[in-house]
Amino acid sequence: MDFDFTPRVQQLRTQVSDFMDEYVVPTIPRWIAATNAGDSHPDFIEDLKALARDEGLWNLFLPGLADDEPGQRLTNLEYAPLAEIMGRVMWASEIFNCSAPDTGNMEILHLFATAEQRHQWLEPLLEGTIRSCFAMTEPDVASSDATNIMTSIRCSGDSYVINGRKWFSSGAANPRCTFAIVMGVTNPEESSHRRQSMVIVPLDTPGVEVVRNIPVVNHLSLEGHCEIIFKDVEVPVQNLILQEGAGFEIAQARLGPGRIHHCMRSIGQCELALELLCERAVERKTFGSYLHQHGTIADWIARSRIDIDQARLLVLKTAWMIDREGARGAAKEIAMIKALVPRVQTEVSDRAMQVFGAMGLTSDTPLMSIWSWGRVLRIADGPDEVHLRSIARREVRDAGSRRGSSAAYLTPPEVLAAALD
Repeated sequence: MDFDFTPRVQQLRTQVSDFMDEYVVPTIPRWIAATNAGDSHPDFIEDLKALARDEGLWNLFLPGLADDEPGQRLTNLEYAPLAEIMGRVMWASEIFNCSAPDTGNMEILHLFATAEQRHQWLEPLLEGTIRSCFAMTEPDVASSDATNIMTSIRCSGDSYVINGRKWFSSGAANPRCTFAIVMGVTNPEESSHRRQSMVIVPLDTPGVEVVRNIPVVNHLSLEGHCEIIFKDVEVPVQNLILQEGAGFEIAQARLGPGRIHHCMRSIGQCELALELLCERAVERKTFGSYLHQHGTIADWIARSRIDIDQARLLVLKTAWMIDREGARGAAKEIAMIKALVPRVQTEVSDRAMQVFGAMGLTSDTPLMSIWSWGRVLRIADGPDEVHLRSIARREVRDAGSRRGSSAAYLTPPEVLAAALD
């Protein structure tokens, strides 16, 4: 594995970093003021998007673009350091058209959509003129096991009729959110992994009701983590993605890249938290010494550096494996980073908040947002326990294939007895 950045990636890293420093970071106060006033999409965001596109910093996340589709052609490994830089500002990814949940939906449409679906939905997403949401999680079942999903998608003539309730559909409150990709049951008599399908549902379809925007960790995102009711919602059969029964397969194809993108951005947030921690630790004194001169704080700084670098290396390895073997071939590594990186994010940001004292609990720093988003990611896209279970099952399976091979490393009882004598 070679994780050296190519000259092309080095150039893009410099471009993205310079763009962030020159255009994005100075607008943070404007963004805070606008969102505090209830504006989920300040006008300057569109100006920044146009500028990023003009500089070629557009759709960086999606490998394998067609020649007529706007954006770079980067591998996952090449994209990782760029996503890390974008992640330092929680809302900056949209400026480069690299924000969730649109990235995952573009992945789905890029891989599985018909020509008509690509023209109607994917192309505007790639152009950044609309937003989208993904509706899979449901309040009435344990959605960490997607086979539990109950929303009904029933074929009726030339239409599908959708009935069900979803929640935590991120982005649905954005006024520019045009459609949802909805996962539900089309074939209840099939096996557990062949019952589900996905359909495209325009949000202005009769019967679609966005019930509420749910606060998460006591924070209300203006773009939303919404509860949505679908009541006798009709969409044409042409809105089915791929085929009936392919919903679980599509979800796995979507969630793998989505999980690693979250982790890439999280590494950037961890780095920012550590930078803030260190700056605070060298400028503040307690009991006659600078904070970093106290053993506890020095330990936190060192452990944070170790944690971040370990997490980054595993993310890069996972990106490298996805490029070589696809998301299925990197399934264990994807589960590992999803279980690891959010924990690192909460731990590093928690240390930084502690060093800042009371200020660390306020919105005067980004630390509270970094911590809360890390906590969210321990549940979003699958809770820690599901990923840990997946890793453990693979390890036990692999151990079974090696059964007996480690016996030579065990000391026989008679040898131990003789040694004791």
